[in-house]
Amino acid sequence: MPISIKMPALSPTMKEGKLAKWLVKVGDKVSSGDIMAEIETDKATMEFEAVDEGTITSLDVEGGTDNVQVGTVIATLAGEDEDAAPAPKAEAKPAEAKAPEQPTPEVQPEPAAQPPEKAAPEAKPVPAPVPEPATATKGERVIASPLAKRIAQEKGVDLASLRGSGPNGRIIKTDVEGADPGKAAAPAPQAETKPAPAAAPAPVASQKLTDAIPDFGIPFADQKLSGMRKVIARRLTESKQTVPHIYLTVDVRLDALLKLRGELNDALADRGVKLSVNDLLIKALGAALIAVPKCNVAFGGDVMRQYARADISVAVSIPGGLITPIITDAGGKGLAQISTEMGALAAKAKEGKLLPSEYQGGTASLSNMGMMGIKQFEAVINPPQGMIMAIGAGEKRPWVMADGSLGVATAMCATGSFDHRAIDGADGAQLMGAFRELVEKPLGLLV
Repeated sequence: MPISIKMPALSPTMKEGKLAKWLVKVGDKVSSGDIMAEIETDKATMEFEAVDEGTITSLDVEGGTDNVQVGTVIATLAGEDEDAAPAPKAEAKPAEAKAPEQPTPEVQPEPAAQPPEKAAPEAKPVPAPVPEPATATKGERVIASPLAKRIAQEKGVDLASLRGSGPNGRIIKTDVEGADPGKAAAPAPQAETKPAPAAAPAPVASQKLTDAIPDFGIPFADQKLSGMRKVIARRLTESKQTVPHIYLTVDVRLDALLKLRGELNDALADRGVKLSVNDLLIKALGAALIAVPKCNVAFGGDVMRQYARADISVAVSIPGGLITPIITDAGGKGLAQISTEMGALAAKAKEGKLLPSEYQGGTASLSNMGMMGIKQFEAVINPPQGMIMAIGAGEKRPWVMADGSLGVATAMCATGSFDHRAIDGADGAQLMGAFRELVEKPLGLLV
């Protein structure tokens, strides 16, 4: 029986997306794990993998289509077990409509009630897969992808006890991975988290923006906003409108940090690791947040969430916008590990290949525009995080030395933006002091 492939929700905030490109065509056979399409989410362009095996019988949404709602049927697959049976039926239908490649005929198979004798037997089996996952008692009758079956066998999970979250209720990899042996997976919480951050007003606001731009007779060209740019516009607007920002700036001397970096890079050369200044600053912010836990928080209306670990979201500029891959436990990891992870995440970010787990979350952010020559700036907080550190360029400056003499030092400006609902100015100042101390006495980063 046919399997409906639906537009997936590739991130909790995703309500719709752009089906950027199909990588398969009608008639192609696919296996679990094969890349079927590229989908542009609100954060990145991601590859969409097949979870079932079978043959593509129709592509219901054309490549390049914008605003495809999550849950919309985008393709139809004939399961591998049904390949032999549906083949003759598939041959009879092309004779009626030679143009099923156009959007209009492809929609017709769903309401195909005109040939009563043919449509009736096909319409009845379609709902059959839904109840099977909950009631199946035999392993062969459970509707599950081959990968899910293999993982279930390795973990000792009873597939008959699971409810699938895949197409037509199929049990997929994530269902099995989230289940304990003998226990059913619970896809319900996942379904609840997706609508929670729903941002329905965002597209409306962006569509009305063009009405607010007067035409003064100046030559122009309007460019349609990408999904990522829409989300950036919405989130930054919400942040500045709803989060009371307080900004604290300190001057930080970099000479000791630069010296230590050079020595560490000499020692790590044989391992192929080259530390950047940003790697050390990520570590410094993570360690400072652990030292000043009152700043490692999130404001939740009537609750304050205190984090026990410092996960640093690092701003990376990519074509079309900005994304923040996360270094988890930045305060507890070594510099070489931070450098290796950051290099891999930055490369994936620029290719649009980051997984949701690699950019969603974080307890605080760091944005470094020093390499662009920016001396000092104030970054916008990324809710629900409570703070973001903005790093300016290191430059030679006149500096009063420890002995009171006037000299020259390499220094930078660091500005912390804090959610004043969650973080008091005194606590923010303490964090900025801890951060400066770690940068100016960087041996503390090696502990």
